[in-house]
Amino acid sequence: MACMKLGSKSDAFQRQGQAWFCTTGLPSDIVVEVEEMSFHLHKFPLLSRSGVMERLIAEVSEGDKKCVICLPKIPGGAKTFELVAKFCYGVKLELTASNVVYLRYASEQLEMTEEYGEGNLSTQTETFLNQVVLRNWKDSLKALQTCDDISCAEEHHVTKRCIESLTTKACTDPNLFGWPMMEHGPMQSPGGSVMWNGISTGARPKHSSSDWWYEDVSTLSLPLYKRLISTMESHGIRLEILAGSIALYAKKYLPGLNRHQGTNESTSRLMPVTLGAPPEEQKVLLEEIDELLPVQKGLVPTKFLFGLLRTAMILKANPSCLANLEKRIGMQLDQATLEDLLMPNFSHSMETLYNFDCVKRILEHFLAMDQITGGSSPCSVDDRQLIGSPSLTPITTVAKLIDGYLVEVAPDVNLKLPKFQALAAAVPEYARPLDDGLYRAIDIYLKSHPWLAESDREQLCRLIDCQKLSLEACTHAAQNERLPLRIIVQVLFFEQLQLRTSIAGCFLVSDNLDGSRQLRSGLAGSTECGWTTAVRENQVLKVGMDNMRMRVSELEKECSSMRHEIEKLSGTKGSSTWGNVSKKLGFKMKSQMCSAQEGSVSNQNNVSAKIDKAKDRHAKHKKNSSSDGFAL
Repeated sequence: MACMKLGSKSDAFQRQGQAWFCTTGLPSDIVVEVEEMSFHLHKFPLLSRSGVMERLIAEVSEGDKKCVICLPKIPGGAKTFELVAKFCYGVKLELTASNVVYLRYASEQLEMTEEYGEGNLSTQTETFLNQVVLRNWKDSLKALQTCDDISCAEEHHVTKRCIESLTTKACTDPNLFGWPMMEHGPMQSPGGSVMWNGISTGARPKHSSSDWWYEDVSTLSLPLYKRLISTMESHGIRLEILAGSIALYAKKYLPGLNRHQGTNESTSRLMPVTLGAPPEEQKVLLEEIDELLPVQKGLVPTKFLFGLLRTAMILKANPSCLANLEKRIGMQLDQATLEDLLMPNFSHSMETLYNFDCVKRILEHFLAMDQITGGSSPCSVDDRQLIGSPSLTPITTVAKLIDGYLVEVAPDVNLKLPKFQALAAAVPEYARPLDDGLYRAIDIYLKSHPWLAESDREQLCRLIDCQKLSLEACTHAAQNERLPLRIIVQVLFFEQLQLRTSIAGCFLVSDNLDGSRQLRSGLAGSTECGWTTAVRENQVLKVGMDNMRMRVSELEKECSSMRHEIEKLSGTKGSSTWGNVSKKLGFKMKSQMCSAQEGSVSNQNNVSAKIDKAKDRHAKHKKNSSSDGFAL
């Protein structure tokens, strides 16, 4: 830390208890009381340097040989006046960044200007402040910290000047000017070394990033820190840099934010400082942090926002603060993880294990913002693009996230059906390329709530689009006794339709490849490599078609066996009831049906038989124990 030496005489002050004595050999003729400390001094050195002391001495010394003067409002108290007294006596003292602000305002209060002596304390402190302190990052920061204790710090704009100095330096690379920084790692020396005495032989400082000043400014009090951030923003420092500083400041003084993050050297070093902060002060700090954070999307990490929201719930922050944090998270919900959403319920009612209502509000904010910004819609995004694209659209990512959240909260027996159904239905249909995640969540919910009425089960299962279930999910659903019969029939129908379409597509592609192969064989100059590739592709497709044929054949045999059993039980010959079932369930069959080779696709009578079997099995085992849940 830089310093400036004043005075030339040796120290002539001695302390005895709560009193200071000047040991110059002459008896003291004045006592100056500052706080609980008494200074036994001499009148002449004081009145020759201070206009205030000159007037006070003149007022109280009339008729008294020894006068007593009380100075109750000296900036910095007795410690500062001790330095003032030494300056008046010409005793050696040092101006530093820690005491220059106190001495600057004490000299103004005591009128220690050039009128009462050349090179007076007011001039000396102002010179040191401008030429030394404000030119150095560390000294400017130290001087700014001392402004907290001085109520009149704004009169001479010292606080503003320190903030302006820090702002200017934060915009510049400190390596260019050699400004000292606190705790910023070792030197790196590709072409030299640093000797034991600090002399560098070709070493250069480690390259600093834009966050080199974060740790330093986090030592400021909240009012000064707010002013510094506001000034930096007005000077054009990027908002993402300011957001990083605010996040570090919050983590330092809000212990709750560090509980959900991995421990590292920084957090472990800061934890002892933050443990003593009372909850009311933490609540005020959190609300101020919320106002400081930039509102633009993506500037603040989503995990940090969730940490703030959890802490705000624990500290019972203002409703406006909670709503603002939920809105911030909703703007970038696609960047969240499932762990972030699993926020415990801190309410006294404890209806559910997790804060279900909060997640619902966050999703509503996201959907509203997605609609305003013109997010993905059924017309703008193709299903094949959603399934095959490595980077999903935000709405699709959120849909997958919400489905995962529903899977986690579904086992909660206290979770009411309307809440669960409302959150599942809040996600637009076009946001889910597949409904496997939704089906798994509903299956777990039905398993954990076996007392639900049949009408409630059917109403909940209507959220599932059977056409968007994978083959594995369809197979599981067809055997799931927890599902209503109507849903099982729908699943069987669309599974059959999917098989027909797949087989027809395989035949069509196979015919096209055979024709292309014959055409290429007749062309001159065809290479052996192209012929081998075509043969390999044709073989792969034929293997796929064989598998399809075997699957269809198995289904046909199973349907035929079921029909014979039903006919034996009912005593009547089976008839095609598919029209009645289709009409009852309200199916809308596609007008375009692909035809395959004879004997490769099962007919409608087979589907009817399979439906009859599912109906019979569902009635027989409705009250039996449930099967295992579907795992994605």
